[in-house]
Amino acid sequence: MPKKIVFIGAGSVTFTRNLVRDILTFPAFSDAIISLVDISEDNLALAKTVVEKIIETGKYGATVQATTKREEALVGADGVLCTIAVGSNEVMQLDRAIPTEYGCSISVGDTRGPSGVFRYLRTINVMIDIVKDIEKYCPDAIFLNYTNPMAMICRTLQEVAPKVRTSGLCHSVQGTAEMLARWIGAEMEDVDFVCAGINHQAFYLDYKWKGKDAYPLLREAVAKPDIYNEELVRNEMFIHLGYYVTESSHHNSEYNAWFRKRPDLLEKYCKRSPSRMANFARFASMSREERRLQAFKTWMEGEIDLTRGHEYAAYIFNAVFGDQTFFEFNGNVRNWSLIDNLPEGCCVEVPVLANKRGLSPMHVGKLPQQLSTLIGTNANCEELAVQGSLEGDPRKIFHACLYDPLTAAICSMQEIQDMVTKMFEAQKDWLVQFKHFS
Repeated sequence: MPKKIVFIGAGSVTFTRNLVRDILTFPAFSDAIISLVDISEDNLALAKTVVEKIIETGKYGATVQATTKREEALVGADGVLCTIAVGSNEVMQLDRAIPTEYGCSISVGDTRGPSGVFRYLRTINVMIDIVKDIEKYCPDAIFLNYTNPMAMICRTLQEVAPKVRTSGLCHSVQGTAEMLARWIGAEMEDVDFVCAGINHQAFYLDYKWKGKDAYPLLREAVAKPDIYNEELVRNEMFIHLGYYVTESSHHNSEYNAWFRKRPDLLEKYCKRSPSRMANFARFASMSREERRLQAFKTWMEGEIDLTRGHEYAAYIFNAVFGDQTFFEFNGNVRNWSLIDNLPEGCCVEVPVLANKRGLSPMHVGKLPQQLSTLIGTNANCEELAVQGSLEGDPRKIFHACLYDPLTAAICSMQEIQDMVTKMFEAQKDWLVQFKHFS
């Protein structure tokens, strides 16, 4: 029987395109049923056209379905992928705009801090509905989440639906490993690493090239001005903490108190290159729909490359219900005695083994104390946000923002309270789990 793989939020066309491309390269899935789900019929039509083009170009035996009815698509699914976004452009802009009024310089705002917390609060109700449908219509499926904020979402879903085989995926782990290999002149097939922490703030506890510790080579590389300037924030963190962090500099500058709290620090560490500024300006000036249409048009007019990429999802599916015996990846799961000096039960990003038995997280042990101190602060803030959402307790949401490292470095306690109250009021129509905001 052909395997059935469901894409929820298929209107995220670039994600859908790349993941379908990867999935169909495995012989076990060349005749798969690709079921696309989105609340927008227009976006669904774009995604369906893209998948049909991939099937046609690769001469695969796969079929594609498209529907706005999630329950219909999930029946009998072997694998489910989620790439949704909740809220209009205007609502998403509030995630960053209100903290900015209080002096908090936000770069991305999709992971943690006040911006990430309110993105989570707006998103989690839909995500819970999705995972409850998976429990009902395809309880044995593997559910892989790409939606941010990754840690808070996965932490919640693994509590409300613990029997669903769930993990969250982020390409920062393999992407950064490849960047570090490039810096020392290594081929990735000769690199081995152990990486652990929380999403966007995991660290390479070991990074080896041909079986030998490659950190001395990385320290030599980062001492070179061109490489140092390539990732200013992360390289500063590496120099002072001794281990390399996974997610990019513009993300990590938001997760701590060191780089964005003063104008001179922003100028020194967080200034975007002219080309990046131009790309960012073009990106910011377009709506999500305009960006989606532009990406669709560019891809359809170009040469279709079917080379398998490095996203984990297809490899995981192939290990669990395809032809491969196993696959190791870094996934987001609850910390049930996996990292000894992070909060028990929080969401951590650790090595996970995928095989026919499912998904098995691996014990890492203790992180170096300088890492667990930083990561633990952020993990505890995420725990407060999750508990606040599950209990409908706005006070815990305030506390989650109160202890955020960057916010605490800039604002007084009362200013943070005022900020959180304003964010609640601005997004109250989306935050149905709260009956009051005081």
